[in-house]
Amino acid sequence: MILRSSAAVGSLAVLFLAACGQRSTEASGASASASATSASHQGKPKPRVLRVGTYRGVKGPYSTIQAAVDAAGPGDWVLVGPGEYHETGAPDSGVLITTPGIRGLDRNGVIVDGTLPGHGACSADSAAQNPGPLDGSGVAIGRNGIQVLEVDGVSIENLTACNFLSGSGGNGNEIWFNGGDGSGSIGMGSYRGAYLTASSTFFHGDSGYVAQYGIFASNASGPGTIEESYASNMADSSFYVGACRDCNAVLRRLHAQNSALGFSGSNAGGHLVIEDSEWDHNRTGILPNSLANDDPPSPQDGSCPDKPGRSCTLIRRNHVHDNNNPNTPALGLTAGAPVGTGIDLSGGRNNTVRDNLVENNGAWGVLVNDYPDPTGPEVPAYCAGGVVDFEPPPPYDAFFGAIFGPGVPCYFHAFGNRILDNRLMANGTFGNDTNGDLANATLPYPTNNCFDGNVDPGAGAPTTAPADLQDPSVAGTCGASWEGDPAQVMALFAQALCAAYGLCPLGGTYPQPTQVAMLPIPRNLPGMKNPCKGVPRNPWCDDGEGDDRGAGNGDD
Repeated sequence: MILRSSAAVGSLAVLFLAACGQRSTEASGASASASATSASHQGKPKPRVLRVGTYRGVKGPYSTIQAAVDAAGPGDWVLVGPGEYHETGAPDSGVLITTPGIRGLDRNGVIVDGTLPGHGACSADSAAQNPGPLDGSGVAIGRNGIQVLEVDGVSIENLTACNFLSGSGGNGNEIWFNGGDGSGSIGMGSYRGAYLTASSTFFHGDSGYVAQYGIFASNASGPGTIEESYASNMADSSFYVGACRDCNAVLRRLHAQNSALGFSGSNAGGHLVIEDSEWDHNRTGILPNSLANDDPPSPQDGSCPDKPGRSCTLIRRNHVHDNNNPNTPALGLTAGAPVGTGIDLSGGRNNTVRDNLVENNGAWGVLVNDYPDPTGPEVPAYCAGGVVDFEPPPPYDAFFGAIFGPGVPCYFHAFGNRILDNRLMANGTFGNDTNGDLANATLPYPTNNCFDGNVDPGAGAPTTAPADLQDPSVAGTCGASWEGDPAQVMALFAQALCAAYGLCPLGGTYPQPTQVAMLPIPRNLPGMKNPCKGVPRNPWCDDGEGDDRGAGNGDD
């Protein structure tokens, strides 16, 4: 249950800017973008290689990434030598990409650093931070690290971005594929992010100067891929995909730590796959959600656009564990992430959660809940897919009325979700009423959320709230109607509110924030094995296209 706020190794790195061809794969109905190519076609100009910094004692003609980006044309490459790059390409962004393509090559050695020069890489010193120019009231507007603005075919690979902070203008995104934030429309197609590290060492909640998102894609139709990447220390989420009815994206082989949310997906659905990744030591591990105002249009709906009866949003084969941390960065409504929850489908519908290992989450392993959105109308498509001024039926009306008054401004029913064949172990260790492996906090609805084939390898049957969720007569049959026991459902709602916001009308004890603790940024994460592969011959990659002897060994 959550509300989102309004969001080394000596090699070389490459930024690839091109009107590039796309390579895509399909995974269980979800298309995945692959990296853009640099192949030149007969009659087209030969791609140039623009070099930034110094590599192997050979100096390139550019000292900033933004200068090379601005000079690059379709099909060109931009190589970046190891170093710290304190970029100021735009008032709100370090590097602003408005022409196709960006691809990086050295994950640990090339650091796009939001701090001021002279303080060391990704410094935690408050005097080192650069939250951007001031607005009219004297408050910094915040900055983004690398922002790809409404352009297709962009690939960002093999580099680190850190310490880009939010301010009065929002921002605070380390790497952002921005197809039109808040517009309610799609403004970007294909994109790719791979071998990326996105983090921050600085959090100052009182000032609002915090890093919000690690790797962020919004208002994009794909095909999109985010893979082989790490993000941590975010006040909202390490990884985010939102504002796309049919996202057409795959997130795989990721690692998210120490953020309010490992993954957040406001109003994201359709062809969307989150797989083969690790989510740990966050407040909540994975949280797709419906919101009435943020990242419209709502709701979050995992059904296949061309086959509404099928689910195309898949959360599978992940390891989701130990998401019990109240001391992550958090700001605004994301401070209401229900601590101790592995996977939470909040006001979402028609998602499939299967074949995951979910363990050691103190509240719930997998929680599905209706979402009562307390915000009033702010966007033209307010509460699309939800119920405006919802009045809960008896006996729930008294329970919700005590919290929201006579009507809930916008209510999103969670239905059609399939929780299948997961392994669940040692969840619910906080020991509150309803805590356990599986939970379904939803009011009566014609279509249920179904739970089947989930096991506790040690105990056999998982613990559930309400009881016996996997019984066919309760919620073990997909497509049936839902009529949960009111006393059990209200007890579960009460505990979810207690875990999220500290509102505990029926009692409950959950870990409370004491002091935000930041994890160190890893400096030895694996990058591309051959960062020169595919790059045209140049003084830094002088063995030619595809030669594995360029800057590494083996294929990437």
